[in-house]
Amino acid sequence: MVGHNGAGKSTLIKSIIGFQEKTTGTISINEIDQDERFFEYKQHFSYIPEEPLLLSELTVYQHFQLYQKSYHIPEETFLKRVREYTEAFELSGKLDEYPESLSKGMRQKAQTICALLPDVPLLLIDEPFMGLDVYAGAYLEKVLLERREDGVSILLTTHQLEKVRELANDFVMLKDGAVSSSGVVDDFHELDRRQS
Repeated sequence: MVGHNGAGKSTLIKSIIGFQEKTTGTISINEIDQDERFFEYKQHFSYIPEEPLLLSELTVYQHFQLYQKSYHIPEETFLKRVREYTEAFELSGKLDEYPESLSKGMRQKAQTICALLPDVPLLLIDEPFMGLDVYAGAYLEKVLLERREDGVSILLTTHQLEKVRELANDFVMLKDGAVSSSGVVDDFHELDRRQS
């Protein structure tokens, strides 16, 4: 999902996750309506925000445990993923730290791991590589490609479409809160060149 600042990308994401009330229409994931079955609906997506949304009273590991409980992640799967992701994101030595003692990049890594822990049909990602170093960004892209191969839908907003070209199949361009164009990613690059 692409568009200039103020085009409505973050507003749409917030509406999908239920942070912002929509004015019209319905939103559903796997035929589960957001308004009718919100608790069940929330189990079907996870979210990586552009700015980390961590709780000051919980350690990094306690955030992971919160996601484990919220999404009913089996213990064996949880421990395996925590080990794998914390090593890959170089966060293994920070599990007992509180968010205020972490750099913004470390907080973003913790937030990213939280969202990757559950198996959900939809991943929502707002500017996926903001705050991540080159190695962490490359690892995230690898994980997202694996999830895509497993059938997970990924909706991401970005200003760096070239960077996610390998990841994205289709694009939607927003302008003033409405869809101005959409199609396959290669068509976007043709459109972009014609407008330059």
